[in-house]
Amino acid sequence: MAMVCLTDFEEYAKEHLPKATWDYYAAGADDCCTRDDNLLAYKRYVLRQVRHANISLHDTRTTVLGTEISFPVGIAPTAFHCLAWHEGEISTAKATEAVNTCYITSTYSTCSVEEIVEAAPNGYRWFQLYIYRNRKVSEQIVHRVEALGYKALVLTVDVPYTGKRRNDLRNQFRLPPHLKIKNFDGVFEENNGPEEYGIPANTLDPSISWKDIYWLQSLTHLPIVIKGILTKEDAELAVEHGVQGIIVSNHGGRQLDGGPATIDALAEIVDTVQGRIEVYLDGGVRTGSDVLKAIAVGAKCVFIGRPVVWGLAYKGEEGVREILQILNDEFCLSMALAGCRNVSEINRNLIQFSKL
Repeated sequence: MAMVCLTDFEEYAKEHLPKATWDYYAAGADDCCTRDDNLLAYKRYVLRQVRHANISLHDTRTTVLGTEISFPVGIAPTAFHCLAWHEGEISTAKATEAVNTCYITSTYSTCSVEEIVEAAPNGYRWFQLYIYRNRKVSEQIVHRVEALGYKALVLTVDVPYTGKRRNDLRNQFRLPPHLKIKNFDGVFEENNGPEEYGIPANTLDPSISWKDIYWLQSLTHLPIVIKGILTKEDAELAVEHGVQGIIVSNHGGRQLDGGPATIDALAEIVDTVQGRIEVYLDGGVRTGSDVLKAIAVGAKCVFIGRPVVWGLAYKGEEGVREILQILNDEFCLSMALAGCRNVSEINRNLIQFSKL
């Protein structure tokens, strides 16, 4: 059967992955209301078709932090790609390099940052970072990725503690013995206590605050993007603290259940930032028209998470490339049908909010 949309890959992955692996990737926090609303919210936005004289030529290219990418969809940081495909993040990196878009590598990768760079030396990559109680752990990985040529740091700020993901608890989810978080190889070897998603429990620093942006800036010359912003107040603070970008994100609905869908939070953040820094979004993007709606509200680029592991589960690198190509094709078609010849013509005149 031909794979014609992202839902086809989702169904394949659900059927073929082990149940505990599927449950881990699919998990939302608590009742999964926020996870599900990330998707449903897009249906509340209606596209208005604005006619131009000539849409025979259209261009999906855009830039993020000054670097051109082929279309405004990148890869969000998702953990443990080797659970879905034996080459894991190496396959993801190769696919992203081939398509020429941005890959945000997760701290919780089952391939090391060095292996990823070696596999796709010309790829455009950012690195997603957590801050740990032992600051030296964070400091060392920052220096590693900067030396390897990663182009930005993406600091996740919405995980002072891990959300309650019920199926992971029921399944007593753990990485299988043959896999580990490669970026921390040897760092936590002496731990004999409980683990949480591959590292010792209570390793993340819940005291993280805005002053830690200054600490991070003192370590690196890389641009800093903050992931996990959902309010105008935090957006303003991000600007004031000198970061270069914001990812409007609720961690795929895996942290605080009952919060807003990211597309619903996007407008107030874009309006607050007023172009001073770039604003991106993740969560719930499944079609090219979803991409168009997010760009119309004001996102510079969107990032996809779960669909990437569905593509890996299907055919590894080839599956991820297919996922990205389908989204690119759908976005290009949606642009044309809506009357847009290039990304710069996409604006809020294209959308209206439906109460249905």
